[in-house]
Amino acid sequence: MKVGVVTFPGSNCDTDTMAAMEQLGVQALPLWYTEKSLHGVERLILPGGFSYGDYLRSGALAAQAPIMDAVEKAVSESALPVLGICNGFQILCERGLLPGALRPNSSGEFRCTWEYTRVTSVPEGFFGLKEGDVLRMPIAHHEGAYGVASGQLQALFENHQVFLQYSDEKGVLHALTNPQGSVANIAGITQGSAMGLMPHPERAMAIYLGSADGQRFLKAWLGEDGS
Repeated sequence: MKVGVVTFPGSNCDTDTMAAMEQLGVQALPLWYTEKSLHGVERLILPGGFSYGDYLRSGALAAQAPIMDAVEKAVSESALPVLGICNGFQILCERGLLPGALRPNSSGEFRCTWEYTRVTSVPEGFFGLKEGDVLRMPIAHHEGAYGVASGQLQALFENHQVFLQYSDEKGVLHALTNPQGSVANIAGITQGSAMGLMPHPERAMAIYLGSADGQRFLKAWLGEDGS
């Protein structure tokens, strides 16, 4: 399998993401933001970082980068699986490939912490994850509070598009487990073949790093047994 990893000006998790793919035995193909082709990749990741210095809004300028035309076309015409991690999630929202937006954290501060997330629904094609599973992964962002109109929020849950919510280690949701004030503790959503999450799975690839749950998540996204 060949997975593309896009680098925008200001990306800082692209190398880690490629290393995570290679650790899982997947060929990682670096793609520059000025590319107009995805070069036949079978899956694509928009990694974390601070594209264009987070000017205007996080992800707003990167969403208009030349490569995003090819990304949007691949999602709409061939259902290419696209994963946006942190800044990648912001970019997908700004492009309109995912609903809602990522707002500044309710604390007004940059948050860099380890968090628990509960699998709320299992996206199609995921293996080795089930509803109620708890994953421990780190977050690192200033604009990570997911927001969406109230009517649209209900539809997201009804359509099983909310796949991750911040929780405690037992999978229980409450206000104290919502690190940046996301509506309904939302940590990740899907729409069609596009998916975004604020936690960083590529930073949780081994127990000695703090958790190997990122490896489990990425295996599931790749369609492998993540157990």
